[in-house]
Amino acid sequence: MSLSVARPLVSVYSEKSEVVPGASIALPFVFKAPIRPDLVNDVHVSMSKNSRQPYCVSKEAGHQTSAESWGTGRAVARIPRVRGGGTHRSGQGAFGNMCRGGRMFAPTKPWRRWHRRVNLRLRRAAAAAAVAAAGVPALVQARGHIIEKIPELPLVVSDKVQEINKTKQAVIFLRRIKAWSDVLKVYKSQRLRAGKGKMRNRRRVQRKGPLIIYYKDQGLTRAFRNIPGVDLLKVDKLNLLKLAPGGHVGRFIIWTQSAFERLDALFGSWKTPSKEKKNFNLPQPKMANTDLTRLLKSEEIRKVLRAPNKRVIRSPRKLNPLTNSKAMLRLNPFSAVLRRKAVLDQQRKNNQRALALAEKRGIKLSSKDPAVKAEKLRERRLKLLKLAAAKKTKKPATKKTPPPPKKKAKKEVKAAPKK
Repeated sequence: MSLSVARPLVSVYSEKSEVVPGASIALPFVFKAPIRPDLVNDVHVSMSKNSRQPYCVSKEAGHQTSAESWGTGRAVARIPRVRGGGTHRSGQGAFGNMCRGGRMFAPTKPWRRWHRRVNLRLRRAAAAAAVAAAGVPALVQARGHIIEKIPELPLVVSDKVQEINKTKQAVIFLRRIKAWSDVLKVYKSQRLRAGKGKMRNRRRVQRKGPLIIYYKDQGLTRAFRNIPGVDLLKVDKLNLLKLAPGGHVGRFIIWTQSAFERLDALFGSWKTPSKEKKNFNLPQPKMANTDLTRLLKSEEIRKVLRAPNKRVIRSPRKLNPLTNSKAMLRLNPFSAVLRRKAVLDQQRKNNQRALALAEKRGIKLSSKDPAVKAEKLRERRLKLLKLAAAKKTKKPATKKTPPPPKKKAKKEVKAAPKK
């Protein structure tokens, strides 16, 4: 919603872009209405369909020939075929949508559902949202309007502008109010339409300029109607198709003073109903303050919330020991030795195979060959081991003396007791 950018008073500017002293106006409540781009887009799509003109093809198209199927048994398709003879046309397929000169598939009919009914409350809520968005400079600039030099937004001018009846005076007014840059943008954007619309009285396209909303037409529409991109609208007949062209909110609007003052009577507020629209109040916003950063940092909300849990718990990664060597080492430290032994055994087998193959073929391998180097290294190690074993002095074997024989214990004979 636009409550965060709403101001209590709006200045009024004369046709010479001077502030009219003592003519400040309280900002109407409609500028505090919730901005609903989704609602505006849906209503705009439905309303724009209500100006379409029905079209269809002729109901006799594709059937203006006496064709009849040849039936089965002639090795041709059963599609109806043109009667007669003597021309290329005879025997051709007819009627079907796949045939030359045939009808289209599912021919268009004039009784198609062209129009869409839009609820009155939806239309009013969408108009209120479009007017509220027109008071937010960010949304107006996002729509592509050039408003950097205008004195204020929403821009309200005195009722003397309604008396302008010459286009020259209208151009002077737009230049003084610093809105001519937005009109120049329209001039630069004029181009030919891409597509078949060029053949249907829609050759040229251009962007949208400012919208002037007035209360009484005293020559205003005649003066501004020849300036490209400028639209005019009476405040009592606000049209969403002009307030939000293309379904996009944020149109640059220039209000006359009397039209701006009538907005409260047209839309009312949240408490007081509209005087012009029966049973209508402004839509109630869901949030009074849309500044989420300020809300989340407020003490009232932070007191209720629990303290943040900053401890990071990472689940252990499960690794397969059969494919991951580090995981296998944790389970079996001896696996590194086994793996190294397997590699060395494989290398030794490869070297032996290479030497045997060279001997079989009668080829002498170079001294730089890995198999030759490995064989020389093995022989050198064997020699060193033999030398080390020969130099090693053997200790004389000491004869062990057998232990002395054990004496047999004499058995004591118990004397028999005398009778």
